[in-house]
Amino acid sequence: GHFAVMAGPCSVETPEQVLATAKACKEAGATILRGGAFKPRTSPYSFQGMGPEGLELLELAKKETGLPIVSEVMDISQLQYFDNVDMLRMCGYRALSATYEEWLMAAEYIMSEGNEQIVLCERGIRTFETKTRNTLDVTAIPMMHELSHLPIIMDPSHAAGMSRMVRPLSLASVGGGADGLMIEVHNDPAKALCDGPQALRPDQFTSLMKEINALRQALVECTK
Repeated sequence: GHFAVMAGPCSVETPEQVLATAKACKEAGATILRGGAFKPRTSPYSFQGMGPEGLELLELAKKETGLPIVSEVMDISQLQYFDNVDMLRMCGYRALSATYEEWLMAAEYIMSEGNEQIVLCERGIRTFETKTRNTLDVTAIPMMHELSHLPIIMDPSHAAGMSRMVRPLSLASVGGGADGLMIEVHNDPAKALCDGPQALRPDQFTSLMKEINALRQALVECTK
């Protein structure tokens, strides 16, 4: 019955950016602050994230807002920097070409080593379509609920790569029964160092959260 909304910038950039975005996300109703300190980028010349300093800024934002944090770990060597940060233990992104079975087996590998705190994250699969970055697989929501006990969240920001697509994909995910959403929000997307075109402004996120809450309430009323 719990619905999590993880919101925040693709990448941590400055103290002002992180705090402003975190406060706006919390005020709008986000339950978890997302932010990247280590960034997996296609080009070696793109901004790679602030690294450990970025985690310190996330920790500062957590103290200011009380929001727990979720951030990416790209390599096992980076785990040492997360020791003192209260973060979601594991969020298993679906690979662009992974089948449902392969996705679940990746989760099983994690569980077999003793970590059962796993959340599945659908962020789009690679198809023949070129109008969007990836194709958000909404079918994955009921299928994963059927095949597994694990919660599944949807990442419409990375799937489409366009901010104007975040709203309809978010609402479709809520209607499809997702356990949560991961949405990129930036206080000034035009100046973002990473994935600015897919980030919502705080005012857009606030408006979307109102629609999400209204839709969830309507779905509850329909089942009474």
